[in-house]
Amino acid sequence: MDSSRMEKITVDPQIHFGKPCIAGTRIPVQSILELLDEGLSFTEIIRDYYPDLQIEDIRACLRYAIALIASEDIRLVSA
Repeated sequence: MDSSRMEKITVDPQIHFGKPCIAGTRIPVQSILELLDEGLSFTEIIRDYYPDLQIEDIRACLRYAIALIASEDIRLVSA
C-alpha cells in the first residue's frame, strides 16, 4: 500500500479493537464502506452521518479497501 495515499487511514489497537479508522476520528472504514454499499453518495454520508469528514476521507476508505484486496493472495479451491 502506498503510505502517502494511506495517511488518512490509521490502525490503533485502542480504537475499535484495531479496526482501520479514518485518521483523527473513531470512524471505522467499514462503516463508510457499508454506507456506500447502501447506495449513499459521498455528499449524503457527510451531510447525514459524518459532517466532519471530507470527500477525500471517503475516497481514502475506498483506496484502502482496494489496496487490501489487491494485496490478498486468493486461492480458489474446486469442490
